[in-house]
Amino acid sequence: MPFLDYVLQRPSYGWQDDKGELIKPTTSDILREFISRLNVFKDRRNWLPFFSWLKVACLIPFFIIFLFKFLSWWTVLAAFIYSMIIMGTHGTIWHHRYCTHGAYKFRNSFWRFFTQNLTLNVIPEEIYVISHHVHHSKSDQPGDPYNAQAGFLYCFLADVNHQPIAKDLSETDYNRVKMLMQHTGVTANTYPQYKKWGSYVSPLYALASWILNWSFWYLVFYVIGGHPLACSLFGAAGFWAVGVRTFNYEGHAKGKDKQKQGVDFSNKDKSINQLWPGIVAGEWHNNHHLYPKSARSGFKTHQIDLAWYYIKTMSILGAVSSYKDYKKHFFKNHNNPYLQAKETSLNRKNSNIKSFHRNNN
Repeated sequence: MPFLDYVLQRPSYGWQDDKGELIKPTTSDILREFISRLNVFKDRRNWLPFFSWLKVACLIPFFIIFLFKFLSWWTVLAAFIYSMIIMGTHGTIWHHRYCTHGAYKFRNSFWRFFTQNLTLNVIPEEIYVISHHVHHSKSDQPGDPYNAQAGFLYCFLADVNHQPIAKDLSETDYNRVKMLMQHTGVTANTYPQYKKWGSYVSPLYALASWILNWSFWYLVFYVIGGHPLACSLFGAAGFWAVGVRTFNYEGHAKGKDKQKQGVDFSNKDKSINQLWPGIVAGEWHNNHHLYPKSARSGFKTHQIDLAWYYIKTMSILGAVSSYKDYKKHFFKNHNNPYLQAKETSLNRKNSNIKSFHRNNN
């Protein structure tokens, strides 16, 4: 059985039925699984998904304070920019293009650490990276941890129900997980520690990283704009942390066929290019599925790609040592052939119309 078929912890309702068809659990099935997997008293190996949602819960009070105490035009603007653009773009830069796909390389560990901590620490790298490899391997198929065809809640709660790594991997398979994660700089558990905690990352490392990161950024925001700015941006991070969990459902067209000719060129799944995620976070999702290892996914002129601008700038400054860019390949093998075929079809149509008129005059 291929490694990516069993590297994730299988949900109690399973991935597929005896006929190989996607299992679409009921709302109650999904909620029961969610509650069960957050229960650290039942199994301490549930600590990482619990920890992930604990951070979201800790951001909610900041959001409430922002709404009822510090709401003004400038805090709203700051919160909008931080949540929609900065947090979103950083997720694309760090979790997506670097940690998962290795689309570029840092000159040294300092620049990796710098990029990792450009924003508030919210999403555990481990939960994102391993499951995203599976997503690309099984996109919109049974086993895809956030298969949009199974519904909104299936995707929204996927980080708990479907994305954590399996708790019973052999030492050989756990070493394969380590190989997928080692470039991220996240300190790995030993195999005995993995058997104890059920995760790649240790609780101590995760807790220390969280406290130091949040303390640093609250101090920075406070120095710049006092408690109003700090609370507003922490609250904005909480808003993003909830909102980002809806992306794959939307980015795969809610499980429907909504791809457009000349816009979406990867037809092996249901991914689509969307204007808003593309502009604010560089997440041109269909382009990404076409070239997952590309440091740039905004290929066309109108496809703004803030994540790519950061990577390119870091390359010019010497912080990024190399990157992969498939823009030329995209135009040569996809966009230009499409335009040529479209032009040929239009010319043939016009020729037929002219011929028809000549024959009837």
